[in-house]
Order: sequence, then structure tokens, then C-alpha cells
Amino acid sequence: MIKILFVCHGNICRSPMAEFILKDLAAKAGRSNAFEIASAAVSREELGNPVYPPARRELHKHGISCAGKTARQITQADYAYFDRIYYMDSSNARYLARMFPANPDKIRPLLARDVADPWYTGDFAKTWDDLVEGCTNILEEYQ
Repeated sequence: MIKILFVCHGNICRSPMAEFILKDLAAKAGRSNAFEIASAAVSREELGNPVYPPARRELHKHGISCAGKTARQITQADYAYFDRIYYMDSSNARYLARMFPANPDKIRPLLARDVADPWYTGDFAKTWDDLVEGCTNILEEYQ
């Protein structure tokens, strides 16, 4: 089983969207048992808050529920437990570099470019497209 953790700034938009998108893609591919998937924040700003309503709406638009998900911060235990930690942008990478040793086999960007933060852009559809691209790449990597 491959254990994957998605990370973004607050764990209310991009990383939970990625978590539930990959869970959905894995289920549709009949590969749910091949993965354990979660998400977390690098910051403490949103701890305990639910997924941001526009992010929930974007997931719901595609038939995906994120019910019960609340923001949490990445921990040392996460670093030890998860096989791969995917971050969304260069700011997340800097936070992670301060928290954990450099390990390109474990901590890597979801895409070769930053996934724009819809908290600021308001473009949840574009974020959806980026996350589907990244999550599809993960499924293909672990065929």
C-alpha cells in the first residue's frame, strides 16, 4: 500500500481537494486498496476548520464528497508514516524544508508548476484541473 499525504498552506482548499480527487480516481480504477490518502497543512491558521465552501462545491460538482474533513497540520509522525508527501507550491516547499530533512524521494511537488491557490485566485475550476492532472500522474506512476 502506498501512503500519500497532500500538503498545502491551510488544508482547506487544494490539499483536501487533492485527497478526495485521488481517492475518487483510485476507486474508479478499482485501486482503492492500493493507497492510503490524507491531507494536511503546513500552517496552523485553519486547524479544525472544514473544507472551504467553494472547494466543497467544486468537489460536489464532480460527485465527490469531503464530508467530515477538517484541517490539521503536518507532524513529524506524518513524515515518518507517509511514503510520499506532495506539496502544492514553492511556499509549501519552503515550509516543509524547514520542518523536515530534504528528501526528494519522499517530499515532492504535485506538478512541475505551482498549483494556484484558489483562496486567492477564486478559480476553483482551474485548481480542479491541476489537481486532476497531478492525481492522474500519481495513479500512472504506481501502476
